[in-house]
Amino acid sequence: MNLNKVFLIGNLTRDPESRALPSGQAVSNFGLATNRIWSDSNTKEKKQQVEFHNIVAFGKLADICNQYLKKGAMAMIEGRIQTRSWQDQNGGTKYRTEIIAEKMQMGPKPSGQGATKETSEHNAPIEQLEEIQIEEDVPVDEIKSEDIPF
Repeated sequence: MNLNKVFLIGNLTRDPESRALPSGQAVSNFGLATNRIWSDSNTKEKKQQVEFHNIVAFGKLADICNQYLKKGAMAMIEGRIQTRSWQDQNGGTKYRTEIIAEKMQMGPKPSGQGATKETSEHNAPIEQLEEIQIEEDVPVDEIKSEDIPF
């Protein structure tokens, strides 16, 4: 048995960008940064490593991400890893590894932003939120690399 499952909790590095597939289905993409902190075993110095992830959401989940997520916001993304390849203008092969979002939970608002009555329920700590799960399959033959924003 094989499993391709990813759970990430991090902060958005940019606002979601929304596009539509030729079929009209929404596609949203954004960056998510996660970090790992540890102590060096020799020097006892704290170290940090940051990873940047490309997130892609489709359909209703894409609409929700585009509406509620903003740069700096914390979010938990559950999905799968996918690597696409395409030919660039010079004939070279390019690769891009992405997380295809299947579920998303919004975290608390970044500090310094005031919550409004309309958005406050969407910015509670992650453990207090119900997960947003949209079960939509996107036919693979419908998705082309030029349709997905970079």
